[in-house]
Amino acid sequence: MKYLHTMVRVTNLEESLDFYCTKLGLKEVRRMENEKGRFTLVYLGADENPEAQVELTYNWDPEVYTGGRNFGHLAFAVDDIYATCQRLMDQGVTINRPPRDGYMAFIRSPDNISVELLQKGGALEPREPWTSMPNTGTW
Repeated sequence: MKYLHTMVRVTNLEESLDFYCTKLGLKEVRRMENEKGRFTLVYLGADENPEAQVELTYNWDPEVYTGGRNFGHLAFAVDDIYATCQRLMDQGVTINRPPRDGYMAFIRSPDNISVELLQKGGALEPREPWTSMPNTGTW
């Protein structure tokens, strides 16, 4: 498993970029605008380890974040999303968002921190029981 990023929701992208980049010294690694989803993702990395990133998520429509909702999730790339999810289920971990697409799943830590699992190298072919498995709780 490879650590990818930590996601933080921000209410003002420019102020946040000033804080993380100008003040902390992180650098923008990549940016994604999603018009359909109405959000912008900006990935930031430090010079010493640019692969371990902070993902700033800016939702275009204003939202009040409560209960830690501004902290999104930890993300890890895995070799086989299906095998990883099965191993976790076998150990009693609830798969909150199953890998129906062969690419992404979410679980939660004992303290309810969301953990995103992403398939390395692109999505696997969708397969059962994952494609029919519903979400459980929140992720």
